[in-house]
Amino acid sequence: MKDILEKLFNGELLPSETTYDIMKEIGTGNLTNEELASLLTVYRMRPISSGEFAGFREALYDLSKKVNLEFENRIDIVGSGGDGKNSFNISTLSCFVVAGAGYKVSKHGNYAASSISGSSNLLQSLGYVFTDSEDTLNRQLDKANLCFLHAPLFHPAMKFVAPVRKAMKVKTFFNIIGPTVNPSKPQAYLLGAYSEEVADLYSDVMGQAGYDITVVHNIDGYDEISLTDRFIRITNSSKDIFSPEEIGFDLLKQEELYCGDSVDDAKQIFLNVLDRSSTKAQRDVVIVNSAFAIQTLNPEKSLDECRLEAEESIDRGNARSILKNLLNNQ
Repeated sequence: MKDILEKLFNGELLPSETTYDIMKEIGTGNLTNEELASLLTVYRMRPISSGEFAGFREALYDLSKKVNLEFENRIDIVGSGGDGKNSFNISTLSCFVVAGAGYKVSKHGNYAASSISGSSNLLQSLGYVFTDSEDTLNRQLDKANLCFLHAPLFHPAMKFVAPVRKAMKVKTFFNIIGPTVNPSKPQAYLLGAYSEEVADLYSDVMGQAGYDITVVHNIDGYDEISLTDRFIRITNSSKDIFSPEEIGFDLLKQEELYCGDSVDDAKQIFLNVLDRSSTKAQRDVVIVNSAFAIQTLNPEKSLDECRLEAEESIDRGNARSILKNLLNNQ
């Protein structure tokens, strides 16, 4: 590790094989806290390369507890976090809308790191019980088109990292790796990134790993399509910039997406969207992210077609039924 740190301090990039081995050492508790802190500090001071990221990601996935799900053509909708916007649970709501449109969603998530309510906080408040049981998760996918994988149950290697991350109190590359290591290995991802740099990193690494991807980054810093400014969309084959207006949506104000001050506030917004009693802004931002997720699974469909499917999922009560079916199959 001393030689590796010397190379990093000298500005060298590491090959993916080396970062794979480093992550394996981290995940088995073979690095000291001081060595790990030094490593994380390097990647706070310079961007991580796609090769380095790929090695870390692959090893963390290999260290995870795998779950074999019976249904193919699944998607995960997840953001990098770390945007500091404290918006409501747009990605999680989009998962329910996409499931209500008839698609299989295996959602990977965790408690909030920098916002009021992460996906785990929200689902727990709704009465969902976290599980790593394959039978239960497959039953939920069958009956509700949706299951949820609470990250701490599937990533035991992270226990060696937690004390150092807690002591450092800053973002590390583990924050951006987490969304890419869904242990159920869905075919498709709608990935949100808090910066264009992270968006490019996601598209490089996840595209080369063989996933069907759409990566989005809002120009004003959201790790999702917020409709508050123009946004970048990267797919396996293209990179584009859109404004809300040119895809048929109104421009929103940031305060219209605010989560509130508690998990209970986030929970109420979640239920309001599903019950068709939310604000138009709250509904629209869920619809647009859901539409792009559906298009990730169906690239031959137009965005308008995918938008209609998302709207019908809410308006016909299908997305609301997903929550009921999910809770009834625990």
